Amino acid sequence: MSSRTLAGVIAIFALVFAIASPYVAAQTTAPAPAPTSDGTSIDQGIAYVLMFVALALTYLIHSFTFF
Repeated sequence: MSSRTLAGVIAIFALVFAIASPYVAAQTTAPAPAPTSDGTSIDQGIAYVLMFVALALTYLIHSFTFF
């Protein structure tokens, strides 16, 4: 390969690199989404479970006292 051909290849490579490099920029990560729950729904779920347990225990205790 002659030096003139090599210079042409390097020039074309540099031109392609100069045109394509802005499009290959690193992507920034998006910020994390805001939390969907502030804890009140978790507290409400725990309250429902505890009320169900209390209801079940009340039913069991009263059903054994009548026998």
